[in-house]
Amino acid sequence: MSPRLDLALQSGLELSQPLSVLGPTSDSDLSALPRETQVVQPFKPFHDHFAGQGFAAVPEAHDPCQDAIVILPRAKALARSMVHQACQRASGLIIIDGAKTDGVDSLLKDIRKRVDVEGPIAKAHGKIFWFQSAPEAFADWAAPGNQTVDGFLTAPGVFSADGIDPASALLLGALPEKLGARIADLGAGWGYLAAGVLKGANPRALHLVEADQIALTCARVNLAKTCAQFHWADAVTWNAPEPLDTVIMNPPFHTSRAADPELGQGFIKSAARNLTRSGNLWMVANRHLPYEVTLAENFVQVQEVSGDNRFKVFHASRPRR
Repeated sequence: MSPRLDLALQSGLELSQPLSVLGPTSDSDLSALPRETQVVQPFKPFHDHFAGQGFAAVPEAHDPCQDAIVILPRAKALARSMVHQACQRASGLIIIDGAKTDGVDSLLKDIRKRVDVEGPIAKAHGKIFWFQSAPEAFADWAAPGNQTVDGFLTAPGVFSADGIDPASALLLGALPEKLGARIADLGAGWGYLAAGVLKGANPRALHLVEADQIALTCARVNLAKTCAQFHWADAVTWNAPEPLDTVIMNPPFHTSRAADPELGQGFIKSAARNLTRSGNLWMVANRHLPYEVTLAENFVQVQEVSGDNRFKVFHASRPRR
């Protein structure tokens, strides 16, 4: 179990079912909680991690619960919206568990201005505290339903929620007009690249593959009434319904604070696996990330076609079999 939650329980905190845990990651140890505990996690790999442990994992939840535990995310706006969600659903206690690097001290200060807080307990470079659910006190922390970037719907906590990602813009500018009939955007986010593709191409199928259910929900709105097909999936393990002519992607390179190049390498391998023998990959990456070897191992032809001092755009073709 989380060392902070474990210490809080030892100190007298009592949890009641139905219990809902919002936002735990694969690093969160929930092993001491009953398996009927609901885990709310919109990120597919983390969702599947807890489902595999026997928890009642869901990407989103609106049903009532008694107590709710919020595992603090890094994004302040997302953290506030999760507190709001928890208060809307729970009739008992709201427990906040977070690291200092994720802003738990700032959130504690803000919450103390609104409700009486119990705890807090400090351990392992973080804090845990709790308070009685008070929906009215946090009504203004609800996520905005109309957050937009250049006319596209976004949401707190999703990638490039507050502006067009410059790497994605660089990739879009490097794409040719003709990309083939069957295209996939791996790690599609809220649909910026896919929408850009549809301005100049007329594919038969355009697959948006995204692990974040919240971002994918935005993409469904942004690309409504198009040929787009939406897949809530881990792009690393996703299998296309038919071989693809082109894959475009701006792969993530971390799920925590530390960079993890293996994520992007997994995206490259997935692209190669899902393309036809003559298929093409167009991808952008931060310049310091070591993707060249993986590209050469998985494609016959690899070329850097654009870039600047921050990013590099690759065109790779003819996947190796």
